[in-house]
Amino acid sequence: MNNFLVTGGAGFIGAAVARSLLNEGHRVVIIDNLSTGYLENIPEGAEFIRGFCEDQELVNTLRLEKFEAIYHIAGQSSGEISYDDPVLDMQANVQSTLVLLKFAVETGCKTFIYASSMSVYGNTEKLPVTENTPTLPVSFYAVGKLASEHYLRIFQTDAIKTVALRLFNVYGEGQNLENLRQGMASIFLAQAIKSGNIVVKGSPERFRDFIHVSEVVQAFRKAADASVPSGIYNVCRGEKVSVQEVLDIINSNLPSEAGITYTEGTPGDQFGIFGNPELFESVFQMKSRIDFKTGMGNMIKWAINKLK
Repeated sequence: MNNFLVTGGAGFIGAAVARSLLNEGHRVVIIDNLSTGYLENIPEGAEFIRGFCEDQELVNTLRLEKFEAIYHIAGQSSGEISYDDPVLDMQANVQSTLVLLKFAVETGCKTFIYASSMSVYGNTEKLPVTENTPTLPVSFYAVGKLASEHYLRIFQTDAIKTVALRLFNVYGEGQNLENLRQGMASIFLAQAIKSGNIVVKGSPERFRDFIHVSEVVQAFRKAADASVPSGIYNVCRGEKVSVQEVLDIINSNLPSEAGITYTEGTPGDQFGIFGNPELFESVFQMKSRIDFKTGMGNMIKWAINKLK
């Protein structure tokens, strides 16, 4: 049994990672401020600390712990919301990373795995993006993610491995259907089921690269293996899916079609992006097997049952 720290363990991805670790008999400590996560999401058996990861005093209470790895998944996770309070976004997404990296080094934790984002690329004409594609963030959220990647690079030594996973659009069962400002697939789906109308902010020709949460969990777990060196990796399928395709899949899986209303786009929203997963597939020795149509169909069945 090893000890692991998972931040954001009351959220969509963090809870799934924590559950995977617990299922293998490991001890898991979770930090989450419950700003977007829920107590009910915290897996049974995890030790829960409610608070902010950027709170140095809170993190100091764990100094006697010896963690095998830190999975830093917590943070403000919306480009749109980052415009509401850029300072708060910086604290949640950058200061927290710095505090936890210092903690890892000072306590002898040898592996630090960070949930970064495809948003760091901004709007680029050269697609699909590779890890070497120039980064030009277009939201405060993306700036924070990129800054944290640089902190990981600077802290990385022979004594601590740092891995940044540039997550593309993660979706799947368990996603927050109450938060209508984060998660394209979950936003559209929740609106369709609850109100019968989907509000699309921006053009239906926009596109993304969707990857199922179960495969993202595999990536986080594999990142801790000795076979994966420090670095930055695109976690994606390499599959271009348009907003219109998302809408069509949702409506084709519902008992009755939802209406669609188009409005202006949001600040900092990327028009279109999809990734090249070759480095990820080569180093992690894994490949996404769940195509979006299949994965979204399963998510829709789950959501209909949950929102009945």
